[in-house]
Amino acid sequence: MGKPAEETAAKKSDENYTSEFDWIQIRQKMEENIQDETFVGKFKRKFSENPLVPAGAFLTLGVLSYGLWNFRQGKSHMSQVMMRWRIAAQGFTVFALVGGMFVAANSATKQGVFMEPPAVK
Repeated sequence: MGKPAEETAAKKSDENYTSEFDWIQIRQKMEENIQDETFVGKFKRKFSENPLVPAGAFLTLGVLSYGLWNFRQGKSHMSQVMMRWRIAAQGFTVFALVGGMFVAANSATKQGVFMEPPAVK
């Protein structure tokens, strides 16, 4: 009578042991796909994946620089206007970043990149 319970417990223990070490196989698969990437190569890849984020960052930098230059020249009104535009440019950059994440996640889901977790027996 106690034997089936012991067998069931041993079977569950073996299944848990196996599932606990599945991450090793996942990591090995991930390491096969890792490529050494330079800073310039990574920038080009990221820019091609979501070109609005770097464009928004450069826009923010340009508006900030122009606003600081106006501040230094003593043009306080134009400096204030540029600081307001800087906030708008930062908002655009954040919106582009979040939008790009949703688009990438949606396309990855459609391509089946995300794996289903293993079924528990």
